[in-house]
Amino acid sequence: MGQEANSANQQVTNAEGQRFLILIPIIHTPADMGGLKEPIQRVKVEKLGKKAWARSKDLVEAYWKRIEETIAGLRLPYERVRLYQDGLPVCGHELQIVADMGKLGSRNYRLLLALIAKGATLMGTESAELLVEEYQLANQMVRRPRPQGAARGKSEVEALADSLLWRRDEFIGRRISSTLEKGETGLIFLGMLHAIGPWLDADIRVLRPLQPRRGRGGPRP
Repeated sequence: MGQEANSANQQVTNAEGQRFLILIPIIHTPADMGGLKEPIQRVKVEKLGKKAWARSKDLVEAYWKRIEETIAGLRLPYERVRLYQDGLPVCGHELQIVADMGKLGSRNYRLLLALIAKGATLMGTESAELLVEEYQLANQMVRRPRPQGAARGKSEVEALADSLLWRRDEFIGRRISSTLEKGETGLIFLGMLHAIGPWLDADIRVLRPLQPRRGRGGPRP
């Protein structure tokens, strides 16, 4: 498991011969959802109401502004920075995917493009097969949400979603460990439910410049 550290600015500046990973917890915006944008928005409006939904969108936009300001303040050595992205498959077409998503209005992917322009290296991050499985499962969940009054406890679909998230985390952690070189800094944009720490090499120091959130525990049987 990677080591935790607190001060990103000072330690990344002195990253000679070490491996650092800056973890940026993210909230996905509608522009990131692709073909699920409309059904996800419909479910959230039904659940929250229009006013609460509009307020939640404003809060997400404010959070992304905070992310952008935080990264700008890090003054990273971009020629030695690798970018990892939640939802970006290892496929050989990563840059095209990022460019296309940026055109659709994703602040996340526009930020990636800005960092690439500064010299950072974009990395495929996730298993394409697991992402297809995740999309199919998410499509099933948003189009057939649990009816009101259903019994508490996890449904079979929700349990499968947890298992899938765990498998994605393992792939991401091992991908970073195998591609991040000594003297380099990784910068990963990762959804708040993810917990990749158990699969990071022990020498990778994890930096959290934004307020950390508690993730899930270690690997499950």
